Amino acid sequence: MNHTVLLTDYAWPDDSIERNTIEAAGMRLVSGPATPLAADGIEALAREHQPSAILTCWAPVSAAAIAAAPGLQIVARLGVGLDNIAVDAASARGIWVTNVPDYCVEEVSDHAVGFALAWTRGLVRFDREVRAGRWDPATARLRRLAELTCGIVGFGRIGRATARKLGAFGCQVLAHDPHFSGEAEGVRSMALDALFSESDIVIVHAPLTATTRHLVNRERLARMPHGGLLINVSRGGVVDTDAVIEALGSGRLSGAALDVLESEPEVPAELRNHPGAMLTPHVAFSSDASLVELRRRAAEEVVRVLQGVAPQQPRNAGPQR
Repeated sequence: MNHTVLLTDYAWPDDSIERNTIEAAGMRLVSGPATPLAADGIEALAREHQPSAILTCWAPVSAAAIAAAPGLQIVARLGVGLDNIAVDAASARGIWVTNVPDYCVEEVSDHAVGFALAWTRGLVRFDREVRAGRWDPATARLRRLAELTCGIVGFGRIGRATARKLGAFGCQVLAHDPHFSGEAEGVRSMALDALFSESDIVIVHAPLTATTRHLVNRERLARMPHGGLLINVSRGGVVDTDAVIEALGSGRLSGAALDVLESEPEVPAELRNHPGAMLTPHVAFSSDASLVELRRRAAEEVVRVLQGVAPQQPRNAGPQR
């Protein structure tokens, strides 16, 4: 059978790695536009091309899109999070859902630590000041990272890598995760509210689920020491953007370092205009090495399943034999 694979969207210049992998296995790749379509657009592509597999980056793969392709065997995420895939609908039809959970551990943790260093050393602020013609070192109000407490929300692969890197700077590291208790590698487990109360810097590494949406809210930000830093390199919906804007306005936060937003790609004017906001366009996962690994492994997972082999990174039970 000549299987068709639908690539819904992609966040890189072309589809060459995916195409080479799929076509080398004797299968056909159909690519949607690089910029993700809305849910109804993906549903239309699924109806038109009747794929055996869907590869998706950011585009929403809804229950309707899954239902539109009766021969669908796998929905493979080009990334880690599954919040853009109707996993329950896929599971109900015995369709595999996969991701690549460990391709960007070093990149995302580097991004988080980079944000922390940029804040403690004033790198972004002073770059802006000098470019605007102001040379005034007397205004520096900088921090020593080794004397700060950093709280990590979400202590999986990436959270642990961030903790390891922060530990090299000598700061105290706390962590909250439902699957972590006690102490490990110099990191102390703590209840979420207590972590916010004790952390000068809070770093969010939690996945977006129904229970983590707006996990970082007004009440928790209000617990932080005055003038702290919030870093989010996970998913925009884990953080209440309005609460962050309010905390920046009141001075409760002196900095907010955000690689992801609830409203992305739209950026609220209050964030764009606030000097304490450091913003990057959802690129924490990206590097030359990570993108090659991600694209190759996701496409290989599709080939594996369509050749009748179980996937290496299943996120659901798949077909019931």
